[in-house]
Amino acid sequence: MAEEEDKTTIEFGGMSFTGGKAMVLVTALSTLGGASWGAFEFYADYMNMKEIIENIDTDAIAARNDVIETKLDEAIDYSRSIKNDLRDDFNRMEKNVDRIEDQNRNMQDEVREMIDKASERFDTKRESLQLDTESQRTEVRELRYGSRRRKRKRNHDRVWWNVVYRR
Repeated sequence: MAEEEDKTTIEFGGMSFTGGKAMVLVTALSTLGGASWGAFEFYADYMNMKEIIENIDTDAIAARNDVIETKLDEAIDYSRSIKNDLRDDFNRMEKNVDRIEDQNRNMQDEVREMIDKASERFDTKRESLQLDTESQRTEVRELRYGSRRRKRKRNHDRVWWNVVYRR
């Protein structure tokens, strides 16, 4: 019995608890106290939020939303206008580029045609010059050979003269 008197005894609600049971009772009571404190804090936060919610001016929020929607609609219209203007500018530039490409193509065709005509004229002139050169060469040859032939003929005639008449 002396050992039983050394053990700590806790009485709660007309019941007595010793040892490990006492520790379970202390843990249960502290858990119950913590839960009560948490519930009280939650209720206090709820009451504060209820007061804040009751004081919110929904008309001001609705008016502010309307202003934001109006500005948003204006921004959308402005963006659409910019998009359409850009598309028109792009189409105009594309037409200009097409026109310039056509002009460039026509100019290239004209230049090629001019080059071909010039080439034909140059070829004709070259052929004419070649013919003139050939005819001049022929004339020069004829003159050279003709004078040689005349010299030979003169020499031949002299020889005959000397042979026929000097004898």
